[in-house]
Amino acid sequence: MADLENKVTIMMGTYNGAKFLLEQLLSLESQEHKNWELLVSDDGSTDDTLKLLQKFQDTWPQGKLTIVDGPHKGFCQNFLSLLDRAQDSDYFAWADQDDIWCPYKLTQSIEKLRHYGDTTPALYCSRTTIVDEHNNILGMSPLRSTPPPSFSNALVQSLAGANTMVFNQPARELIKLGLGLAPVSHDWWAYQVVTGVGGQLIYDPKPTLRYRQHTDNIIGSNKGIFALLSRIRKAWQGSYREMNNKNILALQKIYDKLTNENKKTLDAFISLRKGMGIFKTFDLVRKFQIHRRSKFQQFALYVGLVIGKV
Repeated sequence: MADLENKVTIMMGTYNGAKFLLEQLLSLESQEHKNWELLVSDDGSTDDTLKLLQKFQDTWPQGKLTIVDGPHKGFCQNFLSLLDRAQDSDYFAWADQDDIWCPYKLTQSIEKLRHYGDTTPALYCSRTTIVDEHNNILGMSPLRSTPPPSFSNALVQSLAGANTMVFNQPARELIKLGLGLAPVSHDWWAYQVVTGVGGQLIYDPKPTLRYRQHTDNIIGSNKGIFALLSRIRKAWQGSYREMNNKNILALQKIYDKLTNENKKTLDAFISLRKGMGIFKTFDLVRKFQIHRRSKFQQFALYVGLVIGKV
C-alpha cells in the first residue's frame, strides 16, 4: 500500500554520461520502493547516452521513463527545469547520471519525509559513500549532523549534494522559483529556500548512494586536503564572493517569502559583505548566528568577511 500511496518522480539531468549511466539505471531499477517514474532531461549528449536511455525506455513499462531535451543553460538550470516539467507526485528526487543508489534510498527518504505531511515544505538529504570510477570505496562525505540545518548556515554553505535530495510537493514549488534566477547550484539553492521560508530540512547521516568521483565530474567531493586547498585558492581569487552575489540576488527575488527572522539574517549578511571592521563583524555574525560547519571554516568566514572575499 505504501508504494501505491507514495509516487516519486526521479529527475535526472544527463550530458555525455554513457560511461556510467548503466549502473545508475540498474540501481534505480533495484529500488525497494517501486512506485516511481524517471524523467530525464538531456542537455545535448553526443555519446551513447540517449541510445542507452531509449533502450531502457523500450524495456521498462510505458511511462516509466520519459526523455526530454534540456534547456542548454548549464547543469543547474537543467536540473531546475525538471521541476517544471515533472508531473505531480507525492515526492521528487534528483539523480545524477553517474552515481549508484542504495536499494533503500527512496524507502528511507520517504519514511523520514512522511512525518511532515503534504503542506509543510520538507527536504531530505543524506551523507554519501564516495567511490572512484571503478566503484571502489574512497571514504565518506563529511558528516553534517551538527549543528542543525538552518538558513544562517545555508547563506554561506551548502549542506549536501542534490543527488541525495528527496522533497515533497510544497518544497518543489519553492525550489522551482530558482528557474531563471541563476543561483549557483540547485542543491545549495534548495537548502537556502526551504530553510529560508521556515520549512523542514532533514539531514540523514546514513548514506543513500555511492557518489562516483572521476575526471568528468562537474562538482566533485569536498573531502580531503586538496579539496580544501582548492576552495581556499578559489575564495582568494574571488569565486566564493561571486557565488554569494548570485545567491543573494536570487534570494532577494523571493524576499517576501522568507520568514521575518530570515529576512533580518539576509539583510545582516548583505551588510557584513560591505565591510564593517573586525569587531562589528564578529558581533553581527554572532548575533545572527551566521556560520559554517567547523571551527576552521568559521574562522575563515570571519577573515573572508573582513577582507571582502565573502
